[in-house]
Amino acid sequence: RVEPWALYFNVPALTDHFHEVLLALAGYQFIHSVLSPWLSPILFPRHYPHLNKRTKLNWDVHVVSLVQSTLINILALWIMFTDKERKSMDINERIYGYSGTCGFLAALAAGYFVYDLVISTIHIKMFGIGMLFHAISALWVFSFGFRPFVNFYSPTFILYELSSPFLNIHWFLDKLNLTGSKLQWYNGMLLLSVFFSCRLVWGTWQSVLVYRDMWHALQLSWSLSSSAVALGVPVDITSTVFGNRAQLALRCGDKLCTRAQEEVYKYAGFTVGGAPVWLVGTYVAANVVLNSLNYYWFSKMVETVLKRFRGPKEGGEKKRADSEEKVEDVVEDIAQKVVLEAAATLEEEEGRVFHGDVPEEQGFVVKDVDVDVGREELRRRKA
Repeated sequence: RVEPWALYFNVPALTDHFHEVLLALAGYQFIHSVLSPWLSPILFPRHYPHLNKRTKLNWDVHVVSLVQSTLINILALWIMFTDKERKSMDINERIYGYSGTCGFLAALAAGYFVYDLVISTIHIKMFGIGMLFHAISALWVFSFGFRPFVNFYSPTFILYELSSPFLNIHWFLDKLNLTGSKLQWYNGMLLLSVFFSCRLVWGTWQSVLVYRDMWHALQLSWSLSSSAVALGVPVDITSTVFGNRAQLALRCGDKLCTRAQEEVYKYAGFTVGGAPVWLVGTYVAANVVLNSLNYYWFSKMVETVLKRFRGPKEGGEKKRADSEEKVEDVVEDIAQKVVLEAAATLEEEEGRVFHGDVPEEQGFVVKDVDVDVGREELRRRKA
């Protein structure tokens, strides 16, 4: 039975979603162990069969990541646009409320993190301790949604993964000997723009919102705790947090409406004491670490771009006007290589953490020499 263990670990909502976690885990493992090894040689007969054992394993891991990130992003967007009860949650319910669709999304994510944990444990010598630590910490933080705690924000922060499909495609194009191709360049443009939009802009703004909501929740808990101590009664935030929702449920004209409203406070009995400080602190710390990594990775991409566009110190100004038309094609070629190298930098930095990727000796990463050749050609033509 799941319920005793769910109650013991204070994740009561897991009782409704444990089977979904198992099905997700089984699905991801099936893709990794059966579907990818069977389908990849059919789709890519000139490449997959000739990969070494290590790269084949990495290929299968990236196939699972591509499927999972695409599926979970679509589901997250669908929930955000269609779940009316989630949309109607107020500041208190965004912390303590529950939505079955958000729980389902969290179950799919948890199933993937369990798969990640299994793979990184079995192949720890290959992927390293970093990937194992990421799997454990991600699984732990996502389990908060089953308390429930910030269940509302599950689809919000899943959208960090919007850049992951493009990151995986970039990796696959390298292995298919399509490094530097137009397809990889277009994909690189999408990768960089989506990464900036979803992780830096969207992610930072949503982090501010969840910090605000959690601070409000802490203040509410402290206020009600003081009143409860003065009266000598246990703390109970239920009526304050879910009072309006309970009234809405009573005013519903049909059972479907009533069930939908009651679902929001289905686990209210497990949050009567409010949010503990350690829980809020843990969530904030994890969020800060992830956001810091995103800014670090983006700074590495910017550094790569700036490095490639810093012109040589030598050379005069007098011939520059006459040579502009001659070097336009070289400039365009350099710009394309910069996008590819920035995307490769992101794939390498994030892959090292999330997939345990280690650059292979015979890898297909855009090399500095490719861009340096372009710069040398530009320097020669300007002269």
